[in-house]
Amino acid sequence: MPSPTRLLALAALIVSATAIVPPGHQGLPNQPVDDVPAPKPDNDLIAQTAGQVDQKAAPPVDAPPNADVPPTGVTAVDGTIANATIAEASAARRRDVGRFGKRLSRFEKVFDGKPAGQHDASIEGTAYLTYTVVPNSTYNVQACLDWAATIDGCVFVNLYYEFNNELLDHVFSEKSNLKCAAYGDLHKASEKTNFGGQASYSQVGNETVPLTYITQSSGWGLDDLVVPDTPDGYELVFGPTGGANNAPGYMGFAFLDRYDVDACAALCNGRGVDPNGGGCAYFNIWRAVVNGVPTTYTCSMYYLVADESTAVNYGQGDLVVTLSRGYRRKDLLTDGGFEGYTACDDFCFTASYANWIGTSPAGGDLDASIFFFHNYAHTGHGSGLLGAAFGDDNKAGTLAPAHALQTDSGVSYVVQAFVSSAFSGASLEAGAKVEILWNGQSVATKTGFTGGYVFVEASVVAAGNDKLSFAGGAAPAWTFIDDVHVYKA
Repeated sequence: MPSPTRLLALAALIVSATAIVPPGHQGLPNQPVDDVPAPKPDNDLIAQTAGQVDQKAAPPVDAPPNADVPPTGVTAVDGTIANATIAEASAARRRDVGRFGKRLSRFEKVFDGKPAGQHDASIEGTAYLTYTVVPNSTYNVQACLDWAATIDGCVFVNLYYEFNNELLDHVFSEKSNLKCAAYGDLHKASEKTNFGGQASYSQVGNETVPLTYITQSSGWGLDDLVVPDTPDGYELVFGPTGGANNAPGYMGFAFLDRYDVDACAALCNGRGVDPNGGGCAYFNIWRAVVNGVPTTYTCSMYYLVADESTAVNYGQGDLVVTLSRGYRRKDLLTDGGFEGYTACDDFCFTASYANWIGTSPAGGDLDASIFFFHNYAHTGHGSGLLGAAFGDDNKAGTLAPAHALQTDSGVSYVVQAFVSSAFSGASLEAGAKVEILWNGQSVATKTGFTGGYVFVEASVVAAGNDKLSFAGGAAPAWTFIDDVHVYKA
Protein backbone atom coordinates (compact mmCIF):
# COMPACT_ATOMS: atom_id res chain seq x y z
CA MET A 1 0.00 0.00 0.00
CA PRO A 2 1.41 3.45 -0.90
CA SER A 3 2.69 5.53 1.97
CA PRO A 4 0.69 8.59 3.13
CA THR A 5 3.36 10.84 1.62
CA ARG A 6 3.04 9.08 -1.73
CA LEU A 7 -0.76 9.30 -1.64
CA LEU A 8 -0.59 13.03 -0.92
CA ALA A 9 1.79 13.53 -3.83
CA LEU A 10 -0.51 11.61 -6.19
CA ALA A 11 -3.52 13.58 -4.99
CA ALA A 12 -1.69 16.85 -5.58
CA LEU A 13 -0.75 15.70 -9.07
CA ILE A 14 -4.37 14.80 -9.89
CA VAL A 15 -5.60 18.16 -8.63
CA SER A 16 -2.91 19.93 -10.66
CA ALA A 17 -3.82 17.99 -13.81
CA THR A 18 -7.53 18.68 -13.48
CA ALA A 19 -6.81 22.39 -13.00
CA ILE A 20 -5.07 22.63 -16.38
CA VAL A 21 -7.10 23.80 -19.36
CA PRO A 22 -6.08 21.46 -22.23
CA PRO A 23 -4.82 22.81 -25.57
CA GLY A 24 -8.09 21.80 -27.24
CA HIS A 25 -9.92 24.26 -24.98
CA GLN A 26 -7.38 27.02 -25.75
CA GLY A 27 -5.55 26.67 -22.47
CA LEU A 28 -2.50 28.84 -21.97
CA PRO A 29 0.92 27.20 -21.63
CA ASN A 30 2.47 27.08 -18.18
CA GLN A 31 5.66 28.24 -19.91
CA PRO A 32 4.90 30.95 -22.52
CA VAL A 33 6.84 30.76 -25.77
CA ASP A 34 9.71 33.25 -25.78
CA ASP A 35 9.49 35.76 -28.61
CA VAL A 36 13.20 36.40 -29.18
CA PRO A 37 14.07 38.98 -31.87
CA ALA A 38 16.05 37.49 -34.75
CA PRO A 39 19.51 39.13 -34.90
CA LYS A 40 20.87 40.95 -37.96
CA PRO A 41 24.48 41.15 -39.24
CA ASP A 42 27.09 43.22 -37.45
CA ASN A 43 28.26 45.01 -40.59
CA ASP A 44 30.69 47.21 -38.68
CA LEU A 45 32.47 44.13 -37.31
CA ILE A 46 32.68 42.61 -40.79
CA ALA A 47 34.18 45.81 -42.20
CA GLN A 48 36.58 46.13 -39.26
CA THR A 49 37.78 42.54 -39.68
CA ALA A 50 38.24 43.06 -43.43
CA GLY A 51 40.72 45.78 -42.53
CA GLN A 52 42.71 43.35 -40.38
CA VAL A 53 43.10 40.32 -42.63
CA ASP A 54 45.87 40.05 -45.21
CA GLN A 55 44.99 37.49 -47.87
CA LYS A 56 47.44 38.69 -50.52
CA ALA A 57 49.84 36.06 -51.77
CA ALA A 58 52.26 35.20 -54.58
CA PRO A 59 54.34 32.11 -55.42
CA PRO A 60 56.88 31.67 -52.60
CA VAL A 61 60.49 31.94 -53.71
CA ASP A 62 61.29 28.45 -52.39
CA ALA A 63 58.12 26.58 -53.43
CA PRO A 64 58.30 24.01 -56.24
CA PRO A 65 56.07 24.52 -59.28
CA ASN A 66 52.90 22.56 -60.03
CA ALA A 67 51.80 22.06 -56.43
CA ASP A 68 48.19 21.03 -55.94
CA VAL A 69 45.76 23.86 -55.28
CA PRO A 70 45.30 23.85 -51.49
CA PRO A 71 41.85 23.54 -49.92
CA THR A 72 39.95 26.77 -49.42
CA GLY A 73 41.11 28.48 -46.26
CA VAL A 74 39.20 30.31 -43.53
CA THR A 75 40.96 33.51 -42.50
CA ALA A 76 38.50 34.85 -39.91
CA VAL A 77 35.43 33.67 -37.97
CA ASP A 78 33.05 36.14 -36.34
CA GLY A 79 35.72 38.80 -36.09
CA THR A 80 38.56 36.56 -34.88
CA ILE A 81 41.49 36.04 -37.24
CA ALA A 82 41.90 32.35 -38.10
CA ASN A 83 43.95 29.99 -40.22
CA ALA A 84 41.89 26.90 -41.02
CA THR A 85 40.84 24.79 -44.00
CA ILE A 86 37.55 23.30 -45.11
CA ALA A 87 38.40 19.81 -46.29
CA GLU A 88 34.75 18.95 -46.99
CA ALA A 89 34.35 21.86 -49.39
CA SER A 90 37.58 21.07 -51.18
CA ALA A 91 36.58 17.44 -51.69
CA ALA A 92 33.08 18.37 -52.84
CA ARG A 93 34.10 20.92 -55.47
CA ARG A 94 33.16 19.91 -58.99
CA ARG A 95 35.11 20.84 -62.06
CA ASP A 96 33.46 21.86 -65.32
CA VAL A 97 36.31 21.82 -67.83
CA GLY A 98 34.01 22.28 -70.80
CA ARG A 99 32.55 25.50 -69.50
CA PHE A 100 35.91 26.85 -68.41
CA GLY A 101 37.46 25.86 -71.73
CA LYS A 102 34.91 27.99 -73.57
CA ARG A 103 35.81 30.97 -71.42
CA LEU A 104 39.55 30.61 -72.10
CA SER A 105 39.07 32.19 -75.51
CA ARG A 106 38.18 35.40 -73.68
CA PHE A 107 41.48 35.63 -71.80
CA GLU A 108 42.78 39.07 -72.55
CA LYS A 109 45.76 41.10 -71.52
CA VAL A 110 45.04 43.10 -68.37
CA PHE A 111 48.39 44.87 -68.17
CA ASP A 112 51.82 44.76 -69.80
CA GLY A 113 55.08 44.06 -68.09
CA LYS A 114 57.94 46.53 -68.16
CA PRO A 115 60.41 46.21 -71.05
CA ALA A 116 63.10 43.54 -70.82
CA GLY A 117 66.04 44.69 -68.76
CA GLN A 118 63.97 46.83 -66.40
CA HIS A 119 63.12 45.60 -62.93
CA ASP A 120 59.42 44.89 -62.43
CA ALA A 121 57.19 43.34 -59.74
CA SER A 122 54.80 40.40 -59.61
CA ILE A 123 51.25 40.35 -58.28
CA GLU A 124 50.56 39.88 -54.59
CA GLY A 125 46.81 39.35 -54.53
CA THR A 126 43.90 37.42 -53.11
CA ALA A 127 42.84 33.94 -54.21
CA TYR A 128 46.32 32.73 -55.16
CA LEU A 129 46.03 29.11 -56.33
CA THR A 130 49.36 27.69 -57.56
CA TYR A 131 52.05 28.30 -60.17
CA THR A 132 54.02 26.58 -62.89
CA VAL A 133 57.04 27.45 -64.98
CA VAL A 134 56.89 27.47 -68.78
CA PRO A 135 59.75 27.25 -71.30
CA ASN A 136 61.75 30.47 -71.07
CA SER A 137 63.38 30.52 -74.49
CA THR A 138 60.66 33.01 -75.41
CA TYR A 139 58.10 34.99 -73.41
CA ASN A 140 55.68 32.06 -73.65
CA VAL A 141 52.21 33.50 -73.02
CA GLN A 142 50.30 30.70 -74.76
CA ALA A 143 51.93 27.97 -72.68
CA CYS A 144 50.86 29.85 -69.56
CA LEU A 145 47.26 30.17 -70.74
CA ASP A 146 47.13 26.52 -71.82
CA TRP A 147 48.21 25.50 -68.33
CA ALA A 148 45.61 27.80 -66.78
CA ALA A 149 42.92 25.71 -68.51
CA THR A 150 43.81 22.82 -66.20
CA ILE A 151 43.41 24.83 -62.98
CA ASP A 152 39.90 24.79 -61.57
CA GLY A 153 38.63 28.31 -60.89
CA CYS A 154 41.57 30.15 -62.46
CA VAL A 155 40.49 33.50 -63.92
CA PHE A 156 43.81 35.35 -63.96
CA VAL A 157 47.49 34.58 -64.53
CA ASN A 158 50.61 36.63 -63.85
CA LEU A 159 53.53 35.79 -66.16
CA TYR A 160 57.03 37.01 -65.24
CA TYR A 161 60.73 36.15 -65.11
CA GLU A 162 62.30 35.64 -61.69
CA PHE A 163 66.10 35.94 -61.67
CA ASN A 164 68.68 34.77 -59.12
CA ASN A 165 66.46 31.95 -57.82
CA GLU A 166 68.80 29.00 -57.25
CA LEU A 167 65.96 26.48 -57.11
CA LEU A 168 64.55 27.56 -60.48
CA ASP A 169 68.01 27.76 -62.03
CA HIS A 170 69.57 24.51 -60.80
CA VAL A 171 67.28 22.36 -58.63
CA PHE A 172 63.79 22.07 -60.07
CA SER A 173 63.68 19.77 -63.09
CA GLU A 174 62.03 22.30 -65.42
CA LYS A 175 65.14 24.56 -65.39
CA SER A 176 63.06 27.62 -66.24
CA ASN A 177 62.66 30.96 -64.50
CA LEU A 178 59.50 32.03 -66.39
CA LYS A 179 56.79 31.79 -63.75
CA CYS A 180 53.06 31.56 -64.49
CA ALA A 181 50.98 32.18 -61.34
CA ALA A 182 47.26 31.32 -61.22
CA TYR A 183 44.64 33.24 -59.25
CA GLY A 184 40.95 32.77 -58.58
CA ASP A 185 40.28 36.51 -58.79
CA LEU A 186 41.16 39.34 -61.17
CA HIS A 187 44.03 41.68 -60.36
CA LYS A 188 45.45 44.95 -61.65
CA ALA A 189 48.90 46.39 -62.26
CA SER A 190 48.58 48.43 -59.06
CA GLU A 191 48.82 45.12 -57.17
CA LYS A 192 52.33 44.42 -58.50
CA THR A 193 54.08 44.75 -55.14
CA ASN A 194 56.47 41.77 -55.04
CA PHE A 195 59.80 43.15 -56.28
CA GLY A 196 61.84 40.13 -55.18
CA GLY A 197 64.80 40.96 -52.98
CA GLN A 198 65.18 37.50 -51.40
CA ALA A 199 68.49 35.67 -51.04
CA SER A 200 68.06 32.31 -52.75
CA TYR A 201 71.69 31.33 -53.42
CA SER A 202 73.87 30.16 -50.55
CA GLN A 203 76.63 32.35 -49.17
CA VAL A 204 80.05 31.37 -50.52
CA GLY A 205 82.91 32.94 -48.62
CA ASN A 206 82.70 36.70 -48.70
CA GLU A 207 80.95 36.84 -52.05
CA THR A 208 77.86 38.99 -52.30
CA VAL A 209 74.71 36.88 -52.50
CA PRO A 210 72.61 38.00 -55.48
CA LEU A 211 69.01 38.85 -54.62
CA THR A 212 66.01 37.78 -56.64
CA TYR A 213 64.36 40.27 -58.96
CA ILE A 214 61.41 40.32 -61.35
CA THR A 215 61.13 41.38 -64.99
CA GLN A 216 58.40 41.53 -67.67
CA SER A 217 55.46 40.95 -65.31
CA SER A 218 52.23 40.91 -67.34
CA GLY A 219 48.66 39.98 -66.39
CA TRP A 220 46.04 38.05 -68.35
CA GLY A 221 42.45 37.54 -67.23
CA LEU A 222 38.88 36.70 -68.04
CA ASP A 223 36.17 39.34 -67.96
CA ASP A 224 34.84 38.05 -64.62
CA LEU A 225 35.03 35.24 -62.09
CA VAL A 226 33.83 31.81 -63.22
CA VAL A 227 30.11 31.39 -62.53
CA PRO A 228 30.01 28.83 -59.69
CA ASP A 229 28.00 25.64 -59.72
CA THR A 230 25.25 25.60 -57.10
CA PRO A 231 26.36 23.55 -54.07
CA ASP A 232 24.74 20.16 -53.59
CA GLY A 233 21.69 20.45 -51.35
CA TYR A 234 21.21 24.17 -52.08
CA GLU A 235 19.47 26.41 -54.58
CA LEU A 236 20.37 29.90 -55.77
CA VAL A 237 18.06 32.60 -54.40
CA PHE A 238 19.62 35.68 -56.01
CA GLY A 239 22.78 37.14 -57.46
CA PRO A 240 25.23 38.22 -58.36
CA THR A 241 24.46 41.76 -57.17
CA GLY A 242 26.28 44.59 -55.43
CA GLY A 243 24.40 44.25 -52.14
CA ALA A 244 24.89 41.87 -49.21
CA ASN A 245 21.98 40.70 -47.06
CA ASN A 246 21.08 42.68 -43.97
CA ALA A 247 18.43 40.22 -42.84
CA PRO A 248 17.10 38.67 -39.60
CA GLY A 249 18.21 35.24 -38.46
CA TYR A 250 21.93 36.05 -38.70
CA MET A 251 24.26 33.46 -37.15
CA GLY A 252 27.73 34.83 -37.92
CA PHE A 253 30.32 35.15 -40.67
CA ALA A 254 33.59 33.74 -41.91
CA PHE A 255 36.17 35.06 -44.35
CA LEU A 256 37.36 32.69 -47.08
CA ASP A 257 40.62 33.03 -48.97
CA ARG A 258 38.79 32.69 -52.29
CA TYR A 259 35.26 32.95 -53.69
CA ASP A 260 34.11 29.38 -53.03
CA VAL A 261 30.38 28.69 -52.70
CA ASP A 262 30.98 25.04 -51.78
CA ALA A 263 33.20 26.09 -48.89
CA CYS A 264 30.54 28.51 -47.69
CA ALA A 265 27.90 25.77 -47.94
CA ALA A 266 30.12 23.46 -45.86
CA LEU A 267 30.47 26.18 -43.22
CA CYS A 268 26.68 26.64 -43.17
CA ASN A 269 26.09 22.89 -42.82
CA GLY A 270 28.54 22.69 -39.94
CA ARG A 271 27.82 26.03 -38.30
CA GLY A 272 26.13 24.57 -35.25
CA VAL A 273 22.82 25.56 -33.73
CA ASP A 274 21.30 28.84 -32.68
CA PRO A 275 19.25 28.00 -29.56
CA ASN A 276 16.33 30.12 -30.75
CA GLY A 277 16.55 29.68 -34.51
CA GLY A 278 18.04 26.25 -35.12
CA GLY A 279 20.49 25.23 -37.83
CA CYS A 280 21.86 27.21 -40.74
CA ALA A 281 19.33 27.40 -43.58
CA TYR A 282 20.85 30.07 -45.84
CA PHE A 283 24.14 31.73 -46.69
CA ASN A 284 25.20 34.92 -48.45
CA ILE A 285 28.64 34.97 -50.08
CA TRP A 286 30.19 38.17 -51.38
CA ARG A 287 33.53 39.72 -52.28
CA ALA A 288 34.85 42.71 -50.35
CA VAL A 289 36.73 45.20 -52.53
CA VAL A 290 38.67 47.86 -50.61
CA ASN A 291 40.00 50.87 -52.52
CA GLY A 292 39.35 49.00 -55.74
CA VAL A 293 41.33 45.89 -54.72
CA PRO A 294 39.83 42.46 -53.85
CA THR A 295 40.46 41.94 -50.13
CA THR A 296 38.43 38.99 -48.81
CA TYR A 297 35.38 36.81 -49.44
CA THR A 298 32.61 36.90 -46.84
CA CYS A 299 30.36 33.96 -46.00
CA SER A 300 27.44 35.10 -43.82
CA MET A 301 25.13 32.44 -42.38
CA TYR A 302 21.46 32.62 -41.36
CA TYR A 303 18.88 30.34 -39.75
CA LEU A 304 16.12 32.18 -41.64
CA VAL A 305 16.02 32.20 -45.43
CA ALA A 306 16.61 35.66 -46.90
CA ASP A 307 16.21 37.04 -50.41
CA GLU A 308 17.30 39.94 -52.59
CA SER A 309 14.89 42.39 -50.92
CA THR A 310 17.23 42.58 -47.90
CA ALA A 311 20.45 42.71 -49.95
CA VAL A 312 20.88 46.38 -49.09
CA ASN A 313 24.36 46.45 -47.54
CA TYR A 314 26.48 47.98 -50.29
CA GLY A 315 29.55 48.50 -48.11
CA GLN A 316 31.05 50.85 -45.57
CA GLY A 317 33.68 53.52 -46.21
CA ASP A 318 36.24 52.26 -48.72
CA LEU A 319 34.76 48.73 -48.65
CA VAL A 320 32.41 47.90 -51.52
CA VAL A 321 30.26 44.75 -51.74
CA THR A 322 30.56 42.87 -55.04
CA LEU A 323 29.45 39.50 -56.43
CA SER A 324 26.84 38.93 -53.73
CA ARG A 325 24.88 35.67 -54.04
CA GLY A 326 22.34 34.07 -51.71
CA TYR A 327 21.73 30.31 -51.42
CA ARG A 328 19.10 28.43 -49.42
CA ARG A 329 19.27 24.83 -48.25
CA LYS A 330 16.79 22.60 -50.03
CA ASP A 331 14.23 21.46 -47.48
CA LEU A 332 12.51 18.17 -48.27
CA LEU A 333 9.50 19.33 -46.25
CA THR A 334 7.28 21.91 -47.93
CA ASP A 335 5.53 22.85 -44.68
CA GLY A 336 7.68 21.94 -41.71
CA GLY A 337 6.26 24.87 -39.76
CA PHE A 338 2.61 23.74 -40.09
CA GLU A 339 1.83 27.14 -41.60
CA GLY A 340 -0.23 25.54 -44.37
CA TYR A 341 -3.08 24.94 -41.93
CA THR A 342 -5.17 28.12 -42.14
CA ALA A 343 -8.73 27.07 -41.31
CA CYS A 344 -9.24 30.14 -39.10
CA ASP A 345 -7.61 33.42 -38.18
CA ASP A 346 -7.44 32.98 -34.40
CA PHE A 347 -7.73 29.50 -32.85
CA CYS A 348 -8.55 26.15 -34.42
CA PHE A 349 -7.09 22.67 -34.77
CA THR A 350 -7.48 19.48 -36.77
CA ALA A 351 -6.30 15.89 -36.84
CA SER A 352 -4.93 16.23 -40.37
CA TYR A 353 -4.68 18.55 -43.36
CA ALA A 354 -3.04 18.50 -46.77
CA ASN A 355 0.56 18.47 -45.50
CA TRP A 356 0.46 16.57 -42.18
CA ILE A 357 -1.48 13.60 -40.84
CA GLY A 358 -2.16 12.93 -37.16
CA THR A 359 -2.86 9.37 -36.03
CA SER A 360 -4.32 8.17 -32.73
CA PRO A 361 -4.06 4.60 -31.40
CA ALA A 362 -7.16 2.48 -30.80
CA GLY A 363 -9.32 4.09 -28.15
CA GLY A 364 -7.53 7.42 -28.46
CA ASP A 365 -9.01 10.74 -29.52
CA LEU A 366 -7.00 13.50 -31.20
CA ASP A 367 -3.74 12.17 -29.77
CA ALA A 368 -1.94 13.95 -32.61
CA SER A 369 -3.21 17.21 -34.06
CA ILE A 370 -2.25 20.45 -35.78
CA PHE A 371 -3.03 23.85 -34.26
CA PHE A 372 -3.47 27.34 -35.63
CA PHE A 373 -2.64 29.45 -32.57
CA HIS A 374 0.28 31.82 -32.19
CA ASN A 375 0.66 31.12 -28.45
CA TYR A 376 1.53 27.48 -29.13
CA ALA A 377 3.90 28.00 -32.06
CA HIS A 378 7.66 28.38 -32.00
CA THR A 379 7.37 30.73 -34.97
CA GLY A 380 4.36 31.86 -36.98
CA HIS A 381 0.97 30.48 -36.00
CA GLY A 382 1.14 26.74 -36.77
CA SER A 383 2.39 23.85 -34.64
CA GLY A 384 1.83 20.14 -34.14
CA LEU A 385 0.68 18.58 -30.87
CA LEU A 386 1.29 15.09 -29.48
CA GLY A 387 -1.10 14.03 -26.72
CA ALA A 388 -4.89 14.15 -26.51
CA ALA A 389 -5.96 17.67 -27.45
CA PHE A 390 -8.81 17.63 -24.89
CA GLY A 391 -6.84 15.70 -22.29
CA ASP A 392 -9.39 12.87 -22.26
CA ASP A 393 -6.84 10.04 -22.62
CA ASN A 394 -3.14 9.51 -21.99
CA LYS A 395 -2.25 7.72 -25.21
CA ALA A 396 0.65 8.60 -27.53
CA GLY A 397 -0.07 9.91 -31.01
CA THR A 398 1.90 10.13 -34.25
CA LEU A 399 2.41 13.08 -36.61
CA ALA A 400 3.80 12.49 -40.08
CA PRO A 401 4.12 14.40 -43.35
CA ALA A 402 1.32 13.48 -45.74
CA HIS A 403 3.77 12.19 -48.35
CA ALA A 404 7.01 10.22 -48.35
CA LEU A 405 10.16 12.31 -48.67
CA GLN A 406 11.87 12.54 -52.06
CA THR A 407 15.24 11.36 -50.80
CA ASP A 408 18.22 9.88 -52.64
CA SER A 409 19.14 6.36 -51.61
CA GLY A 410 22.39 6.10 -49.67
CA VAL A 411 22.64 9.85 -49.04
CA SER A 412 22.94 11.27 -45.51
CA TYR A 413 20.33 13.73 -44.28
CA VAL A 414 19.69 15.62 -41.08
CA VAL A 415 16.26 16.02 -39.46
CA GLN A 416 15.87 19.17 -37.37
CA ALA A 417 12.93 20.36 -35.27
CA PHE A 418 11.91 22.34 -32.22
CA VAL A 419 9.89 20.56 -29.52
CA SER A 420 8.29 21.85 -26.33
CA SER A 421 7.15 19.72 -23.40
CA ALA A 422 6.35 22.63 -21.10
CA PHE A 423 2.59 23.22 -21.38
CA SER A 424 1.62 21.59 -18.06
CA GLY A 425 4.62 22.61 -15.98
CA ALA A 426 7.63 20.71 -14.70
CA SER A 427 5.81 18.10 -12.59
CA LEU A 428 3.20 16.98 -15.12
CA GLU A 429 5.62 17.14 -18.05
CA ALA A 430 8.28 15.06 -16.28
CA GLY A 431 7.13 11.95 -18.14
CA ALA A 432 6.93 13.63 -21.55
CA LYS A 433 8.55 11.79 -24.44
CA VAL A 434 8.80 12.40 -28.17
CA GLU A 435 10.63 10.25 -30.70
CA ILE A 436 11.79 11.06 -34.22
CA LEU A 437 11.10 8.01 -36.38
CA TRP A 438 12.74 7.33 -39.75
CA ASN A 439 10.94 4.59 -41.65
CA GLY A 440 9.44 3.51 -38.34
CA GLN A 441 12.77 3.28 -36.52
CA SER A 442 13.60 5.63 -33.65
CA VAL A 443 16.56 7.87 -34.49
CA ALA A 444 16.27 10.44 -31.67
CA THR A 445 14.36 10.82 -28.41
CA LYS A 446 13.63 13.81 -26.19
CA THR A 447 12.21 13.23 -22.72
CA GLY A 448 11.09 15.26 -19.74
CA PHE A 449 10.17 18.88 -19.12
CA THR A 450 11.87 21.22 -21.59
CA GLY A 451 11.07 24.65 -20.16
CA GLY A 452 10.07 25.89 -23.63
CA TYR A 453 10.96 25.04 -27.20
CA VAL A 454 14.29 23.24 -27.58
CA PHE A 455 16.14 22.12 -30.68
CA VAL A 456 16.40 18.43 -31.57
CA GLU A 457 18.29 16.82 -34.43
CA ALA A 458 18.84 13.38 -35.92
CA SER A 459 21.24 12.15 -38.60
CA VAL A 460 19.85 9.55 -41.00
CA VAL A 461 20.76 7.70 -44.18
CA ALA A 462 18.09 7.54 -46.85
CA ALA A 463 16.73 4.43 -48.51
CA GLY A 464 14.66 6.45 -50.99
CA ASN A 465 11.08 7.67 -50.52
CA ASP A 466 11.65 7.64 -46.79
CA LYS A 467 8.96 8.21 -44.17
CA LEU A 468 9.42 10.65 -41.29
CA SER A 469 7.21 10.77 -38.21
CA PHE A 470 7.08 12.06 -34.64
CA ALA A 471 5.57 9.88 -31.93
CA GLY A 472 4.80 10.62 -28.29
CA GLY A 473 2.67 12.70 -25.99
CA ALA A 474 0.58 11.40 -23.09
CA ALA A 475 -1.77 14.06 -21.75
CA PRO A 476 -1.21 16.00 -19.59
CA ALA A 477 2.43 15.55 -20.67
CA TRP A 478 1.82 17.19 -24.04
CA THR A 479 4.56 17.92 -26.58
CA PHE A 480 4.38 20.60 -29.26
CA ILE A 481 6.44 20.34 -32.46
CA ASP A 482 7.35 23.13 -34.87
CA ASP A 483 9.83 24.23 -37.54
CA VAL A 484 10.73 20.78 -38.85
CA HIS A 485 13.38 20.60 -41.58
CA VAL A 486 15.04 17.79 -43.52
CA TYR A 487 18.29 18.76 -45.25
CA LYS A 488 21.10 16.96 -46.99
CA ALA A 489 23.89 16.63 -44.45
